[in-house]
This record gives sequence, structure tokens and C-alpha cells, in this order.
Amino acid sequence: MDMNQYLSMFIDESNDHLQSLNESMMGLEANPEDLSIVQVIFRSAHTLKGMAATMGFEDLASLTHQMENVLDLVRNNKLRMQDFIFDTLFKSLDALESMVEDITGGGAGKADVSAIVASLQAIVRGEIPTAAGAASEATAAAAPKAADAPVFLDEFQYSVLEQSLQEGHKVLYVDVAIRKDCQLKAVRAYMVFDLLERSGEVVKSFPSVQDIEQEKFEHSFSLYYITQKEASEIQAMILNLSEIEKVTAVALDQESLRQMGQETVAATSEAPAPVKASEPAVGNGNASPAAAAHAKEESKAAPARTGGAPSRTIRVDIERLDVLMNLFSELLIDRVRLEQLASEVQNGDLTETVEHMSRVSGDLQNIVMKLRMVPVDTVFNRFPRMVRDLAKSLDKKIDLVVTGAETELDRTVIDEIGDPLVHLLRNAVDHGVEGIQERLAAGKSDTGTVNLRAFHSGNHVFIEIEDDGAGINPQKILQSAIKKGILTQEQASNYSDDEAIQLLFAPGFSTAEVISDVSGRGVGLDVVKSKITSLGGNVVIYSTQGKGTNFSVQLPLTLSIIAAMLVRLGSEKYAIPLSSIVETGIVKQSQIRTIHGNKMLEFRNSHIPLVSLSKIFSIPDYDESTEEETEIVVIRKGERLVALAVQDFIGQNEIVIKNLGKYLPEVQGISGATILGDGQVALIIDPNAFIK
Repeated sequence: MDMNQYLSMFIDESNDHLQSLNESMMGLEANPEDLSIVQVIFRSAHTLKGMAATMGFEDLASLTHQMENVLDLVRNNKLRMQDFIFDTLFKSLDALESMVEDITGGGAGKADVSAIVASLQAIVRGEIPTAAGAASEATAAAAPKAADAPVFLDEFQYSVLEQSLQEGHKVLYVDVAIRKDCQLKAVRAYMVFDLLERSGEVVKSFPSVQDIEQEKFEHSFSLYYITQKEASEIQAMILNLSEIEKVTAVALDQESLRQMGQETVAATSEAPAPVKASEPAVGNGNASPAAAAHAKEESKAAPARTGGAPSRTIRVDIERLDVLMNLFSELLIDRVRLEQLASEVQNGDLTETVEHMSRVSGDLQNIVMKLRMVPVDTVFNRFPRMVRDLAKSLDKKIDLVVTGAETELDRTVIDEIGDPLVHLLRNAVDHGVEGIQERLAAGKSDTGTVNLRAFHSGNHVFIEIEDDGAGINPQKILQSAIKKGILTQEQASNYSDDEAIQLLFAPGFSTAEVISDVSGRGVGLDVVKSKITSLGGNVVIYSTQGKGTNFSVQLPLTLSIIAAMLVRLGSEKYAIPLSSIVETGIVKQSQIRTIHGNKMLEFRNSHIPLVSLSKIFSIPDYDESTEEETEIVVIRKGERLVALAVQDFIGQNEIVIKNLGKYLPEVQGISGATILGDGQVALIIDPNAFIK
């Protein structure tokens, strides 16, 4: 089998399982007694192990197997979750993620995880450090032994045994005790397994085969076994081996198997003994291991039985979606051209056909846009784990409350927004939320809250990160800005509190007094703002001292097809994104004022700047200063407004954004270009460039 063709699928599936494991572990940490979560974690880990083993990534499969051993004890009430176990399992997940990243980059998924494996094995042995560093006697006493605990089955193993009974095979529960004075108990156990394999199949053993081979068991072990031989015959065969002290082999029927199954016994702390021995099963077929051949402990994982309808989703390569969007973009340009030609020709049949095509292409456009829309949960889902680790490293207690994770954004925006949000969250945890003692002294609970919320508003998506910390001190920011030379003392005296807070976005600005791994390294919020601005978005800070801080990020729904206002300046045409436009109007020259050399315009009881696009873009055949009246477009960025002077309004249109290409230098005030219906190219104005 050519594994390379399945590598992409393996990577996608592995990332899904790792994300699920992280989320489930977070849920388990909040509810350590909920064994149903443990079952979910175990199944994901087991599937991941099987996938890795199938693809030949042995290190990944081996580490996952060690995690399984710990989870198996927990789900069978033989081990209670505690901080050391959680930390070790989280470290294991981090190592697994690193391995998958290495595989994604073309590596073999190798990693030195000996320390993590040693910790996992110590947990299985009951050697769990307490706060004082001593071993936990209670946990050690609860460590499982084959003599007092049966072997628990997962759903697949149970179904194999059940099917084997139906096909006429015998299912035995075998318990083997080796003499205490045996010097090579692993060798003796191997001889037992070798003997059993000659007459049937071992489905599951406890401890695992790997642990038995490494002598990580007491002097007894148990197993489920499929064969055509009688229980008494198997018992006698094992007893014939030397240094075997005792053997119990019990044949199971459907009823006793159900009671021994995982779903029945997982909720109990003590395993029931088999209800009764069955008579030899009646069957017509010969002894065939086909049903059990893939059910050994070290075999490939198989999907669990699930009810309901089959999945109706498929994975689509991102590049295919990009190609689809590009093709539709060309179709949209041709549609606009056809509409223009139809209006010129004035042919009834042509007009009717073009109108129908416009409706169909409109529906197609909606579908294509929805295909590119991705829930922000794909970004949000990695934050709970990150906040948990950060809070632990800073010795803080923090609850992350996520709302609106189902809100959808264009994939191109989703791909770029992750890093800015990580920075803002780290800032909230480090700078925003106070330490435990500070919170208690301020009359707050010892646990801080960070809200991460997303919601739609018009043609935008807002993402807010809000903490209930100490808030921002505007005077401290101004003092720091003066000290760093960002402002003079005179300039700072004219700043309002809100304006002072926005200085946090100034390049290189930081109020961190101590440099840490979390923040304070000079890579400040200016990087966050520039990234969000490059996406056509905006970020604003709101803060109240003593109550907390809110970072509000505004993002466009999509970066591919937007609604725009087309305007004319002389012989040139420009497009202004409709989402940035507040209103349009006409002003007379007498209404324009010049203040400190800058043209200003009275607008709704305030004065806003008037920007001449003809001068900025050096348009030779238009100058608005020679006109008695000037048409304007008022645009907004956050709370700030600017009026752009234009010659004529052409109308609104949906336009396809095209990059200017790497051969052209970056043009100030231009974010891209679009092809109009008449074949002309119109430059797309970047409103953010005109508002500072």
C-alpha cells in the first residue's frame, strides 16, 4: 500500500483528534469525576494510536499507547485524576502535536519523549508525586492487579467477541498466576501467549502485552481468548508449563460477556466475576480467527459502531476552493459586462436572458461565499488550553468564557487572525488580570475572567477580548510615552483618557516593567494593529480602571468579493468599499475651512479633514479646488471620520478584489484593483490609509 497517498488524510485526522483530546482534557480537568469524558479521551487516543501504527509512525503510536495505559486505569476507577496526571497528559499532547507538525513538514515524527514516558509509567505503577514530592500511597494501593480486576473491553473488542460467539467460536476469560519465586516471569508469560496463539487469538490482556514483555506486572495476568477448544483443555495446556501456579479458564456466553463488557463495568469500582460458565457453543463452521485477527491489543484501531445517519460532509482541499473562487470571479466580471451590453442593445430576449443569468450567478455567488466561510471556532478552540497553561505559569486563576464560536468568517481572514488574537489573549492574562492576592485585596474573587466573544454586525464580524482585571491607567501610559520619546510633555497634556489608552498601539510601546516569556519584549500591540489593519479591519481599546479592559476587533466578512461605490476622478475610476462609507454628499467651496494648513469640513456639529484624492494620486485632468461644488464620500475608521473629494458617483457594484502583484511597489492608499464591466481597471481605495 502506498502510504504517501494517505499522509494528508492522516495529518488532518490526527490534528482533529489532538484538538478533541485537548478540549476533552480541559473538560475533564473541570470535572475530574466524569468518567464519560475519560471514555471519549480514551477512544480518541486509541484511534490516534492505531492510525499512527498503520502509517508506520512508531514513536507517535508508542507514546499514545503509554497514555492509554493511564487512561485505562482512570476509566476503570482504578486511578483518580490529580494535577500531576493532568500535567503529564497535557505534556504528552504537546509532544504528539510536535510529532504531527514534524510529519507535516516531511519528517518521520521522531521526538525524545523519554521523560514523559517515564512519568506515564510511574503513574501506572502508582508513583505519583504529591505536593511534598512523596509518592501517593493511596494511589499505589489502588493500582490494578490482574488477580482482583478483570480485563475491560472497548466497544470494538466487545463486538468482535460477540460476533465470534455468534459464529460458533468459544470465548474464554483466562486468569493466569505465575509462581512468586519465578525469576523470569516475562519469559514465562511469553510462553503462555505463544501456546495460546497456536489454538486461537488473544483479543485483550491486562496488563498490556507491552507491559508484560517489560515485566511491568505482578505475578498474574488476565485475558480474553477466542478458540475452538474447551475451557478445561486450555486450562490443562497452560498448567503443563513450568512455574505456573494457577490457571482459571471460564467459557462465556452472551449474557456473561455483556456483563463483562466495558459499558457495563466501567461505572463500577469492582469488576464482577463471570456470571456462569456456558456449555460448549453449537456451531457448524470450522475454527477461523477471521473475526478476531484484527482485534489484538497491538492491532490497528477500527472505528466504533455508531448509530444514526452516515456523515454528510467531505474534506475539500483549500487550493480547490481558491481555484473555484478565481473562476467565479471571472464569471462575475463577465456578468457585469453582459448586463452593460444588454442595457445598451435594448433587446428584450437578451435582457431577459441576462437577468436570469444574473439571478442564477447571484445564487452561485452565495454558495461559493458560504463554502469559504469558516466558524471562528477553528481559531478559538486552541485558546482554552493556551490560557490554562499561561495562568498556571503565572500562578493565576483564570476562567476563559468563549461565546459566539459558531460565528463565520472568510477562510482568508481566519488564516490571518490567529496570531493577533493569541497576542491579545496573552496580554489579557499577563497584564489584564491581576494576581490572586491583588484581586482579593481589591475585593474581587481569586479567579479572574477573560471573555472571548464573536458576533456579526452588518458586514463585519466583531471579536472582543475582555478581562475583569485592574484596567488601564491612562496617566501611566502618557508618562511611559513621554519617557520613550513618543510624545512631548505638551502633547501629552492635550490627550484625553481614551486617546491615551489608544497609545498602546504605538510602535514599540510597552508598559511592562519586567521582561517575561509572555510579554514585554518590544513586540507590542502595534504588530497586532498592523495585521488587523492589513485585513481591512480595526481594533479599539475600551478600559475602566478597577473593572477591566476590552479589546474590540472589527473584521470584514470576506476579502474576495465586496460591495463598493464606484467614483470618477477625471478619466480615472476608483472603488471605495461600501462597508467604510458613512454617507455621501455635496459641499460648496465656502463650507471648506483651512486650519493649520489642512482643509477641514463641518460635518454633523464637528469638523473633519477633507482629503483631495486628485492631489494624492496626481490626477492630471481633475482638480476639485476649481469647482464651485465638490462631491464627497465620508468614510469611517473606528470613531474617526474623513471626507474624500471625488468628481462623480458612478454607482454601487459588487467587485472582485485583485492583488496588484509583486512587480508593483506598494501604493499608498490603494489596497488592490478590480476589472469593471467595460474591461477597464479601477483601483480600490484603502480607507484606513487616509485616517491616522
